[in-house]
Amino acid sequence: MKVFRGLPNAQARAPCALTIGNFDGVHIGHQALLARVREAATELGIEAAVMTFEPHPREFFAQRAGDLSKAPQRIANLRDKLQSLDDAGIDRVVVEHFSAQFAALTPQEFTEKVLVDGLHVKWLMVGDDFCYGARRAGDVAMLQEAGRQYGFHVETLPTVMNGSTRISSSAVRLALAAGDFPLATQLLGHPYAISGHVIHGQKLGRTLGFPTLNLRVAHRPALSGIFIVQVHGLGPQPLPAVASLGVRPTVDDSGRVLLEVHLFDFNQSCYGKLVRVEFLQKLRDEEKYDDLPTLTAAIERDSNQARAYFALRRSAITATDRI
Repeated sequence: MKVFRGLPNAQARAPCALTIGNFDGVHIGHQALLARVREAATELGIEAAVMTFEPHPREFFAQRAGDLSKAPQRIANLRDKLQSLDDAGIDRVVVEHFSAQFAALTPQEFTEKVLVDGLHVKWLMVGDDFCYGARRAGDVAMLQEAGRQYGFHVETLPTVMNGSTRISSSAVRLALAAGDFPLATQLLGHPYAISGHVIHGQKLGRTLGFPTLNLRVAHRPALSGIFIVQVHGLGPQPLPAVASLGVRPTVDDSGRVLLEVHLFDFNQSCYGKLVRVEFLQKLRDEEKYDDLPTLTAAIERDSNQARAYFALRRSAITATDRI
């Protein structure tokens, strides 16, 4: 899969079947849309392409307004989003920098500069509530008329439902915030995980008897707290662990978000390795403690709970194998 930061240069532009969106989490509604794009691209003999945005448009406008609380919490980092798009069979992804200049494009300018001249779109799929251009002035009807004028076909995908609930990134965020991982898995079509490279931390966990591997989280995540997790990428099987995702209020007042993972019975250097942390169960919310001994006692309780979870799971698997 080819990834472009901004519109491709002239040599890299080729006709494409395109869809546009933020694709945060790439849930099963997104997957249905991407499958149709892949199908259309194959039928037409052109590339399947996605245009997405960084930062998220709502994050951009929240930052301009000086109120980041209005920015959506992120389900996935850019790496995980791109991996999901690659898994869906997409050939080309354009990660467009969402800026004041881009936000000011009129629907006509967006059509001409981005869709026609920039991406050579021949087939386009959007959601039935799609809006585009400055102040969201363009809608699906305007886009279909533009398609007739400039020679590209426009399709819409009806809302994908989970029972009576609309599948959306907002629904996934609510499930993650509530620690409802079975529902999140149902909406995403796979277990929820965060990937990243292991970085050096303050090494405080080591002095407390609970060494951790640390992953930087660039954006405000859709969940926080203490979790039972398993880590992929350090061996042939996922490794059991307990993790903290948050701002570490007891030991850090910077507000920086960090994912800290304590692996059980593991003592190897992991710095620089790419790992994937799969979330299994939420234990509790993040707390601020008065001192390090109180923090250490809480970590020990969390670790014991997580160890008991994995012991019970191993017993259940063993019992199933005997049947």
